[in-house]
Amino acid sequence: MAKKQFKAESKRLLDMMINSIYTHKEIFLRELISNASDAIDKLYFRSLTDDSVKLKKKDFFIRLAAAKENRTLTVRDNGIGMTKEELEKNLGTIAKSGSLDFKNENETGGKVDVIGQFGVGFYSAFMVASRVTVRSRAFGAQEAWQWESTGAEGYTIEPCDKEDVGTEVILVVKENEGEEHYDEFLDDWRLAGIVKKYSDYIRYPIKMLREKSRAIEGTDKDEEGHYKAPEYETYTEDETLNSMVPIWKRDKKKVKDEEYAQFYKDKFGDYSDPARVIQSKTEGTATFNALLFIPSRTPYNYYTKEYEKGLQLYSSGVLIMEKCADLLPDYFSFVKGLVDSEDLSLNI
Repeated sequence: MAKKQFKAESKRLLDMMINSIYTHKEIFLRELISNASDAIDKLYFRSLTDDSVKLKKKDFFIRLAAAKENRTLTVRDNGIGMTKEELEKNLGTIAKSGSLDFKNENETGGKVDVIGQFGVGFYSAFMVASRVTVRSRAFGAQEAWQWESTGAEGYTIEPCDKEDVGTEVILVVKENEGEEHYDEFLDDWRLAGIVKKYSDYIRYPIKMLREKSRAIEGTDKDEEGHYKAPEYETYTEDETLNSMVPIWKRDKKKVKDEEYAQFYKDKFGDYSDPARVIQSKTEGTATFNALLFIPSRTPYNYYTKEYEKGLQLYSSGVLIMEKCADLLPDYFSFVKGLVDSEDLSLNI
């Protein structure tokens, strides 16, 4: 099949994105997961008015799968999928956002919360992948289509076999090069850590088969009954990597003080409970939730040049920035916490 070319401005944007825009390569996974969540949102939104959609909210999922032997990482969802025309429209033109179109078309009936409104995050995959393949079957379609590209030189679209509705993005992860260790993006512990960091509050389960080890029952004693080091076996477990519901979106009356304290200590690396917890929601031109903590002791490096003030910045539950200094005046630089906005503009 003949390769199609990106538009000239798209080529320049792709090159800039891979080399300049994103400073942390790990965020590619955040972007792909957010896209998958949006695809599920679209089908779930349709299910509310279309009886032909048999899936219920509990049936939706996002799945990660890493295969070290062929260096592939797959992100799969059972969302609404894409037709050939939508693949061409959404992936053939960089910065064309199908999620933004969906939001604009449906917002007249009430607010629709989708994450991937900006159309560029998908291409962050090329920071870590030498080839990206997208296989998709749209809801209601009889055929599936495959989009494939190795970067700015172009892409192909052709029919493919895919039995179920949804999309899978398959990355061929680059070989290690100099100080760039791309192998880490094939390690399940690393992938689980990235999900926990950025996508812990995606509202659908993010699943992955993980290999674990456990002691074999009855092997912790020798023939004479003396304790010894047990033997271990490996097993595979299908694990949900994300917690889905952020603590700041739960009913404050149902969240215990101990839960806030544990969240604070886990999130901000303190071993003491906070002196005070402040949770608020503001609605207006911009709607946002804030969860702030007053530490009970001075941060250990507070009076050093290394100390960085700032709150964590989230967009619809997805971590965008670890320390956003602009959210805090200098005289409140000791405050820890986060701000989550559904109206945040992330234009580059």
